[in-house]
Amino acid sequence: MVKSPRHFIYYILLPLTAVTLLVMPWLGDYQPAWDVIFKPNSDHLDTVIFWEIRVPRVLLAMLAGMGLSLGGVVFQAIFRNPLATPFTLGVAGGASLGVTLAIFLGFNLTFLGISGVSVAALTGALGSIAIVYGIARSTGSISPNTMLLGGVAISFFFSSLILLLQYLGDMSDSFRIIHWLMGDLSRASVDTLFQILPFVTSGVLITVFMHRELNLLSLNDDLAASYGLHVERTRMILFLAVSLMIAGIVTVCGPIGFVGIMAPHICRLIVGAHHRNLVPASILFGGVFLTLCDTLARTISTSAEVPVGIITAILGGPFFLWLLFRNGRREASLADH
Repeated sequence: MVKSPRHFIYYILLPLTAVTLLVMPWLGDYQPAWDVIFKPNSDHLDTVIFWEIRVPRVLLAMLAGMGLSLGGVVFQAIFRNPLATPFTLGVAGGASLGVTLAIFLGFNLTFLGISGVSVAALTGALGSIAIVYGIARSTGSISPNTMLLGGVAISFFFSSLILLLQYLGDMSDSFRIIHWLMGDLSRASVDTLFQILPFVTSGVLITVFMHRELNLLSLNDDLAASYGLHVERTRMILFLAVSLMIAGIVTVCGPIGFVGIMAPHICRLIVGAHHRNLVPASILFGGVFLTLCDTLARTISTSAEVPVGIITAILGGPFFLWLLFRNGRREASLADH
């Protein structure tokens, strides 16, 4: 851990975020002229590529990475589980099932300018959130373990339904479903930015405002209650706020895995576990991380773009194994003492 976490945030992460936003739109197979930044309204090819394709995509990656990373921080705190991710509670599974149904049934209508697939994804994600919430409420007390296990069970159930629909569908539908499930930012546009912005903004504001509550929830319920915290209500507020944020992100970008587990843990090693520092650090680091991954995904091959979800999975798999090994050694060390 660094001696001054605030200095790391202000003097390293903030400048790194600014540099990433300024540099990444210029990287790609086609190099637009530098003066394109002064011609945002031109219909020239350079302007279209820079302002209508690359800039929205970089901004979308930054927003999505911020939200996914923040989701990991919150879920790991409220469930006191270092392996909890934004997708643990079945939000991604619900969105994926909604998209699969929309493609399978040929649902091509638009609603308020939003594609039918996106509407189906959001509906599925919200349905998943409602089911998990209902399971938690039905037990009488909102237990972290009940919510966690309920979310995992729902994810497996939705995954089985997705496989069934893929099997019953034709080849073109199956390809569209698989491509969406990989997690991809190629659909980025100004419209998608406006779709995702309210979800990420609301999730960030609520979490930043409640960072003290996160510190208490990450310890234990009895201690949090002794400080006057209404544990169940606070946990549910954070769960719903972050789940809605993740639902909005997945609706636009698909399920991009491992960002919510890698970014928070890397930041935790650097700035410590106090959420006053961990929340802003994870937000900035997650945005930079996903933007860099997406830049790699769209430039690594000249023949075709690689879905960014593949890049994050390649990086996240070994990281997840390392995290399991590290936590296992820590538990063994505590048991010996």
